[in-house]
Amino acid sequence: MEHLSTPEGTKEERYRALLPQIEALLEGEPDPIARMANMAAALHETFRFWWTGFYRVMSIGPSSADSPDEELVLGPFQGPIACTRIGRGRGVCGTAWAKSETQVVPDVEQFPGHIACSSASRSEIVVPVVREGRVVAVLDIDSEHLATFDATDRLWLEQIVALL
Repeated sequence: MEHLSTPEGTKEERYRALLPQIEALLEGEPDPIARMANMAAALHETFRFWWTGFYRVMSIGPSSADSPDEELVLGPFQGPIACTRIGRGRGVCGTAWAKSETQVVPDVEQFPGHIACSSASRSEIVVPVVREGRVVAVLDIDSEHLATFDATDRLWLEQIVALL
């Protein structure tokens, strides 16, 4: 496989160059795990984030008033080991899932209920993957630096996950 181009330049320029590369990687591939794996790898390689990956919404059995029937389960990722399961509304990932909206967190220590899968993570963005009005996964990206993510990341990452 051809090595991904990682152009120098602004964040905007790197996303602009990466989008067609991701489209080409996904073209003709029907398997969602393979698509997520290549997308995570392309983002991770281009931006050198601390951790880049997906959590998928998975059924954990019948629901009841006391027990939810779904949770986020670790999917394809690049980076160090990660939390395996996250409940709805827990941490940044669970909040993005519950609210069905992107969460941009400049300092994870200031996020109520942050789940510290790695003490090296300092800032985070989580983008929900929505299909037919329902969150089916989240893209989670962590940085070892404060305030890494902004409106530019939100805009481009929302476009990128829409390709899944």
